[in-house]
Amino acid sequence: MNTLFLSKSDMAKLLQMDEVMRVVEQAFRDYAVGQAQMPPKAYIHTSNGDFRAMPGAVPGAVGIKWVNVHPGNPKLGLPTVMGVVIYSDPDTGYPLAIMDATEITAYRTAATSANASKYLARSDSHTLGLIGAGRQAYMHLQSHALVFPLETIRLYDVRPEAVEAFINHFPQFNVKKASAEEAAASDIVCTLTPATSPVVKASWVRPGTHINAVGADAPGKQELDPKILEMAQVVVDDLVQACHGGEINVALRQGLFKKEQVWGTLGEIIAGAKPGRQDAQAITIFDSTGLAIEDVAVAHLVYRKAKERGGYPSLEIV
Repeated sequence: MNTLFLSKSDMAKLLQMDEVMRVVEQAFRDYAVGQAQMPPKAYIHTSNGDFRAMPGAVPGAVGIKWVNVHPGNPKLGLPTVMGVVIYSDPDTGYPLAIMDATEITAYRTAATSANASKYLARSDSHTLGLIGAGRQAYMHLQSHALVFPLETIRLYDVRPEAVEAFINHFPQFNVKKASAEEAAASDIVCTLTPATSPVVKASWVRPGTHINAVGADAPGKQELDPKILEMAQVVVDDLVQACHGGEINVALRQGLFKKEQVWGTLGEIIAGAKPGRQDAQAITIFDSTGLAIEDVAVAHLVYRKAKERGGYPSLEIV
């Protein structure tokens, strides 16, 4: 048997947001009913960033993602987040593919947020606030546009050039440069920064808002005023990971929020075990830490598509 090798450019051609949203939603459903497996992330910290090892399995697929987060990378011409997935045959253990995970991470993160918004945001939501204008802002606009009729996108970033580049990239959307406060006044707000202190104040958030808190994905990271957690119906992707390194991690350690206040997991809501939004005036939060089951589900999708198309390099490495 040969191992398939898929580069970043290969992945960009094989990935489609609507397909990713579908398989990620199913992965959460499988996880909630005990048909998927995922040990907690393992972290390694270095002076300039950190690495995460993320193993997981969904029905018919198993793999592991090795991914980094190095905030200083753009100055070196490198992405902040990079990674690879080793995708294996669950029956034999043979490594079926080694594929770039930078694109997988970009797609599945935004796909998960849009799925969360589908269940937790108001159905009449039409304004999207993006706080942070990096790669995830681009992906979150694409994913949410598949679910909601977006009339206005309010974009904030500390880098004016990043805001300008984003606006120029999406002439088909009504993207407006905004302050963080203005962006936070949207129907759906996505926080997409590497912040270690709040960038969104409680007084800025209106009743009926849904927030996807994405940037806090490691211990010490935090984007929201802890008072917002107290005000909101909080849903997590995985309770263990969220307590360790999600948006709630700092508030938990400071005694400003309790684990028992978490409403449930996204998987429980998707599977119908718990309701999502119940009140049009409620503030809802999805605490996204990024799950290995998302990566494996997307790797499974990509591998099948690559095998169907053919023409990709392979090597017998075992």
